[in-house]
Amino acid sequence: MDCLTSLKNNPNFQTVPEEQLRWLVDRSDCHEHPTGAILYKPGDPTDHFLVVLAGRIRFYLIQQGQQQEIRIAEEGALEGVLPFSRMVESLACWQTTEPTTLLRLHRDYFREMIQTQFELTQILVHEMTSRVRETTRTLQQNDKMMALGRMSAGLAHELNNPVSAVIRSSHTLKTHLQNTPQRFKDIMALQITDEMVDRVSNLLFRKVADQTAGQRLTLMERSNREDELLDWFDDNGVSDGEDLTESLIDFDITTDDLDTLLGDVMPDNRTTVLNWLVNNLVTERLVTDIEQASKRIAVLVEAIKSYTHMDRGTGQECIHIREGIESTLVLLKHKLKEKNIQVELTVPDDLPPIEAFPSELNQIWTNLIDNAIDAMNDGGHLQITTEIDHEFLLTHIIDDGSGIPAASIDHIFDPFYTTKPIGKGTGLGLDIVQGIIRHHNGRIYVDSQPGRTEFKVCLPIHNGEREELPEQVTEADE
Repeated sequence: MDCLTSLKNNPNFQTVPEEQLRWLVDRSDCHEHPTGAILYKPGDPTDHFLVVLAGRIRFYLIQQGQQQEIRIAEEGALEGVLPFSRMVESLACWQTTEPTTLLRLHRDYFREMIQTQFELTQILVHEMTSRVRETTRTLQQNDKMMALGRMSAGLAHELNNPVSAVIRSSHTLKTHLQNTPQRFKDIMALQITDEMVDRVSNLLFRKVADQTAGQRLTLMERSNREDELLDWFDDNGVSDGEDLTESLIDFDITTDDLDTLLGDVMPDNRTTVLNWLVNNLVTERLVTDIEQASKRIAVLVEAIKSYTHMDRGTGQECIHIREGIESTLVLLKHKLKEKNIQVELTVPDDLPPIEAFPSELNQIWTNLIDNAIDAMNDGGHLQITTEIDHEFLLTHIIDDGSGIPAASIDHIFDPFYTTKPIGKGTGLGLDIVQGIIRHHNGRIYVDSQPGRTEFKVCLPIHNGEREELPEQVTEADE
């Protein structure tokens, strides 16, 4: 292949003099690669500027065990390290999708290029800025889609339990209500005084008012209560008592309650009265289960609406910071439960509102809390507090995880820098956080040692004139 002719025909080099293209060819080498060849893996050093003379290269990341394609480099593309670029190693996998020929120039020639090949250098610097802008946009979009995927999976997981409870309880209630006409017929056949009806009703309403009483019993207490009820049934001529004990215990009905309730009822009628009582208790319990599950669904839906602010405008609003933090914790609850992480939230209700873009602030809480969860072991402790600091709201997010290495703490806000394993993060989360906080005229600080990492987010209460904040982002700089 005639490399010089290929470069002259390359649209990227239309304004570059031929002698500069010849300079590039003379100092480069040409390599041919078969289909499917892996040119670079994440972490491999990148020491060459590359021109795709023929073929195609696919760039992708491994995220959550799956390949996430970033882009495709076609014939004529300029790839690899460029003059003034800070690229040291590859962030992605490079794989050819067809036979590919590459022209490679080692970075050792960049100094000479900058000093002597002006037009060529100008083209490559322009290419570098365009590439950074496009790559950043793509990775940010991928990062958002991954976050959305994690949030959706968590929401589906959280919704599954209450939805299943509603379906299960509704089915059980439907079957259970089929017995109600017969129970009612049996009770109507009895000669019951008004006093008896009042006693049954009062007991029913009293026990329904505190449905958790039976749940507070230990296993030993429940076992003893069951034995006592069964003995009472035997002594008082109640048949099929085994079927009644569980519901009676759930509502904390004791043998003393039964003595008061059925003391003056004929022995032959006691089973009928108890069946009617238990039938109503079971109905009440199923309705309560459906109500609680439905409320849980409503809470999750409200958290989503609050998190996305889907029913509000897209501009700045006066918001209470607690609302966004709580909705974020609701949506990340599945991850907190997976690691059995305890959350201590101290955000006073009387804090003044701040002027902010709500959905942007929620990205801050999501990134910081999600990172804290990833850093902690099972049984960790997450502490979130907010307080007034002069004209600002200062939010502390503290975890007891492994901490940030000292060598990394000054770089954690750099784009594409990550301490997570390959495929677990793009290195854009904290860069996005810092950008959003600056957009709100705030600052973020970090202090970390093994066992304690603290991020402090400082946001102005009034987004107008304010006292100047220091520029530092790490406690070590203070």
